[in-house]
Amino acid sequence: MINRLSVATIWVKDQNEALRFYTEKLGFEIRADFTHGDYRWLTVGLKSQPELEFQLAALKPSHALTPEEVNFLTKLVEAGKLGTGPWKTNDCQKTYETFQARGVEFLQPPTDRPYGIIEAVFKDNSGNIMVLSQDKPRRQA
Repeated sequence: MINRLSVATIWVKDQNEALRFYTEKLGFEIRADFTHGDYRWLTVGLKSQPELEFQLAALKPSHALTPEEVNFLTKLVEAGKLGTGPWKTNDCQKTYETFQARGVEFLQPPTDRPYGIIEAVFKDNSGNIMVLSQDKPRRQA
Protein backbone atom coordinates (compact mmCIF):
# COMPACT_ATOMS: atom_id res chain seq x y z
CA MET A 1 0.00 0.00 0.00
CA ILE A 2 1.11 3.55 -0.69
CA ASN A 3 1.49 5.45 2.58
CA ARG A 4 2.78 8.90 1.65
CA LEU A 5 3.86 11.31 -1.07
CA SER A 6 7.61 11.90 -1.04
CA VAL A 7 8.38 14.04 -4.12
CA ALA A 8 6.20 16.40 -6.14
CA THR A 9 7.34 18.10 -9.35
CA ILE A 10 7.43 21.81 -10.10
CA TRP A 11 8.38 22.52 -13.72
CA VAL A 12 10.82 25.42 -14.05
CA LYS A 13 12.45 27.25 -16.96
CA ASP A 14 15.85 27.61 -15.28
CA GLN A 15 16.87 25.39 -12.39
CA ASN A 16 19.50 27.80 -11.02
CA GLU A 17 17.05 30.72 -10.98
CA ALA A 18 14.34 28.50 -9.47
CA LEU A 19 16.74 27.29 -6.79
CA ARG A 20 17.52 30.88 -5.79
CA PHE A 21 13.80 31.76 -5.79
CA TYR A 22 12.71 28.81 -3.63
CA THR A 23 15.61 29.05 -1.18
CA GLU A 24 16.26 32.80 -0.92
CA LYS A 25 12.74 34.16 -1.34
CA LEU A 26 10.54 31.38 0.07
CA GLY A 27 12.95 29.87 2.61
CA PHE A 28 13.11 26.30 1.33
CA GLU A 29 16.23 24.20 1.89
CA ILE A 30 18.15 22.18 -0.70
CA ARG A 31 17.52 18.46 -0.30
CA ALA A 32 19.30 17.03 -3.35
CA ASP A 33 21.39 18.41 -6.19
CA PHE A 34 22.91 15.74 -8.42
CA THR A 35 23.96 15.89 -12.05
CA HIS A 36 24.24 12.92 -14.38
CA GLY A 37 25.23 14.01 -17.86
CA ASP A 38 22.71 16.62 -19.00
CA TYR A 39 20.21 15.60 -16.33
CA ARG A 40 20.03 17.36 -12.96
CA TRP A 41 18.01 16.00 -10.04
CA LEU A 42 17.30 19.07 -7.90
CA THR A 43 14.94 19.02 -4.94
CA VAL A 44 14.01 21.48 -2.22
CA GLY A 45 11.82 21.20 0.83
CA LEU A 46 10.55 22.84 3.97
CA LYS A 47 12.32 22.27 7.29
CA SER A 48 8.90 21.83 8.89
CA GLN A 49 7.99 19.01 6.47
CA PRO A 50 11.08 16.78 6.04
CA GLU A 51 9.15 13.92 4.45
CA LEU A 52 8.18 15.95 1.35
CA GLU A 53 10.46 17.28 -1.39
CA PHE A 54 9.75 19.30 -4.51
CA GLN A 55 11.71 18.47 -7.63
CA LEU A 56 12.57 21.61 -9.58
CA ALA A 57 12.39 19.90 -12.97
CA ALA A 58 13.98 21.57 -15.98
CA LEU A 59 11.80 22.39 -18.95
CA LYS A 60 14.21 21.13 -21.58
CA PRO A 61 14.33 18.16 -23.96
CA SER A 62 15.62 15.04 -22.22
CA HIS A 63 15.10 11.31 -22.00
CA ALA A 64 11.71 12.10 -20.47
CA LEU A 65 10.53 15.05 -22.62
CA THR A 66 10.39 15.61 -26.35
CA PRO A 67 10.85 19.16 -27.71
CA GLU A 68 7.11 19.26 -28.41
CA GLU A 69 6.30 18.29 -24.82
CA VAL A 70 8.71 20.92 -23.51
CA ASN A 71 6.98 23.56 -25.64
CA PHE A 72 3.55 22.44 -24.41
CA LEU A 73 4.58 22.36 -20.72
CA THR A 74 6.35 25.72 -21.00
CA LYS A 75 3.16 27.34 -22.28
CA LEU A 76 1.20 25.84 -19.36
CA VAL A 77 3.78 27.01 -16.80
CA GLU A 78 3.93 30.54 -18.25
CA ALA A 79 0.12 30.67 -18.18
CA GLY A 80 0.16 29.68 -14.49
CA LYS A 81 -1.64 26.38 -15.04
CA LEU A 82 0.85 24.04 -13.30
CA GLY A 83 1.45 25.70 -9.93
CA THR A 84 1.15 24.03 -6.57
CA GLY A 85 -0.55 24.81 -3.37
CA PRO A 86 -2.06 25.89 -1.22
CA TRP A 87 1.04 26.53 0.86
CA LYS A 88 -0.07 26.82 4.49
CA THR A 89 1.04 29.59 6.83
CA ASN A 90 0.01 30.67 10.32
CA ASP A 91 0.00 34.35 9.35
CA CYS A 92 -0.84 35.10 5.73
CA GLN A 93 -0.42 38.89 6.10
CA LYS A 94 3.03 38.63 7.69
CA THR A 95 4.23 36.02 5.18
CA TYR A 96 2.88 38.15 2.33
CA GLU A 97 4.80 41.18 3.61
CA THR A 98 8.01 39.15 4.08
CA PHE A 99 7.80 37.57 0.62
CA GLN A 100 6.89 40.86 -1.01
CA ALA A 101 9.95 42.51 0.59
CA ARG A 102 12.07 39.70 -0.90
CA GLY A 103 10.73 40.46 -4.39
CA VAL A 104 8.03 37.81 -4.76
CA GLU A 105 5.39 38.92 -7.28
CA PHE A 106 1.88 38.71 -5.87
CA LEU A 107 -1.21 38.55 -8.05
CA GLN A 108 -3.56 38.91 -5.07
CA PRO A 109 -2.91 40.26 -1.57
CA PRO A 110 -4.25 38.39 1.47
CA THR A 111 -7.98 38.07 0.99
CA ASP A 112 -10.55 36.78 3.48
CA ARG A 113 -12.56 34.02 1.81
CA PRO A 114 -16.02 32.87 2.92
CA TYR A 115 -14.94 29.21 2.84
CA GLY A 116 -12.70 29.47 5.90
CA ILE A 117 -9.31 30.71 4.74
CA ILE A 118 -7.30 33.83 4.11
CA GLU A 119 -5.35 33.48 0.89
CA ALA A 120 -2.82 35.36 -1.20
CA VAL A 121 -1.71 34.38 -4.70
CA PHE A 122 1.83 34.70 -6.03
CA LYS A 123 3.93 33.33 -8.84
CA ASP A 124 7.42 31.94 -9.02
CA ASN A 125 10.05 33.11 -11.47
CA SER A 126 8.96 30.54 -14.08
CA GLY A 127 5.32 31.63 -14.02
CA ASN A 128 3.86 28.92 -11.76
CA ILE A 129 0.98 30.34 -9.73
CA MET A 130 0.94 29.45 -6.04
CA VAL A 131 -1.62 30.02 -3.29
CA LEU A 132 -0.55 31.03 0.21
CA SER A 133 -3.24 29.99 2.67
CA GLN A 134 -4.09 30.57 6.33
CA ASP A 135 -6.90 28.70 8.04
CA LYS A 136 -9.33 30.94 9.91
CA PRO A 137 -10.65 29.86 13.30
CA ARG A 138 -13.80 27.84 12.83
CA ARG A 139 -16.98 29.26 14.33
CA GLN A 140 -18.84 27.15 16.80
CA ALA A 141 -22.48 26.57 15.93
